[in-house]
Amino acid sequence: MRRRDVLVRLGLLGAGLGGAWWLRDNVVWRRPQMAFGDPEVWLPYAEPRANVPTVMATVNGRPVRALIDSGAQFSVVDRSLFTEMGAPQTFDMPIVAYGVGGQPQVGKGVTLDVTVGQTRIPGLRAAILGLGPLASERGLGTPLILGQDVLGEALLDIDVPERRLRLLAQGSALPPDVAPVTVRREGRALGTQVTVEGATIEAVVDTGASALLALSREAAQAAGLLDGRAQSAGGSIVLGGAIASIVVEARTVTFGDQLFRQVKIPIYGDVPLPGFPKALVGMEAFAGRRLVMDLGGGRLSVSRELDLTVGEPARR
Repeated sequence: MRRRDVLVRLGLLGAGLGGAWWLRDNVVWRRPQMAFGDPEVWLPYAEPRANVPTVMATVNGRPVRALIDSGAQFSVVDRSLFTEMGAPQTFDMPIVAYGVGGQPQVGKGVTLDVTVGQTRIPGLRAAILGLGPLASERGLGTPLILGQDVLGEALLDIDVPERRLRLLAQGSALPPDVAPVTVRREGRALGTQVTVEGATIEAVVDTGASALLALSREAAQAAGLLDGRAQSAGGSIVLGGAIASIVVEARTVTFGDQLFRQVKIPIYGDVPLPGFPKALVGMEAFAGRRLVMDLGGGRLSVSRELDLTVGEPARR
């Protein structure tokens, strides 16, 4: 995989049926039912070259690599994998999906039996979309995305230094070495505040993004980052392909109790959709730490470090 930021923000809009959102969420796109196994079993990252959480899963008995993506509203299966599986059960529900790049895709839904480690998710409803480099071995190699629908029914515990994770039943005891970070519910996602060189920005915590912080052009302008400072070219893997971005360096970024210095920030084009996030906090923000995400409860807990300055070794 070429060195690119993975920057996935999948929104599913216009689900047909006259805009019947309740029917979509509770009947057509019902909440997944999950059966959890041994809580002590950890799953290693399936893609060691990426810092975003990936695991091996099975889809209708077929082994695949999956991306655990708190920025995706729903779970997604790549069209090519859907075709290879034969004829799994589909349901008529036209879907319009948008990624960070703003490019729309039209798809439909499918019912899948998914297993992640010892966690079973029978009858998971997922969107069928073209994931492009996300599914390709030349990219991330994850033809399955497990999104907010799954994460809303579980605790996601990620041990970033050890590159491993586990899915736990809601209500499970938190590890003693984590403390809460101030977040709020942002739809189905977790929203938080970050500061960039003193400017406050509303952001979404996104495990499908690798960069510490990614900004829309509007947010970067408001933070004063487009002030003539040096820029470089960047690129990100997004829904269905890749997009170009510019990269600038911010002198300081704060998130929770962490202060980061000299942060490279990718800036992507504005997406003209209501509610689309202007900023994403990605996995680099949790380097060297452990995080427990509870989307259903609207909570995030992170282990503490004594030295929180990026670029210097942590003192334990």
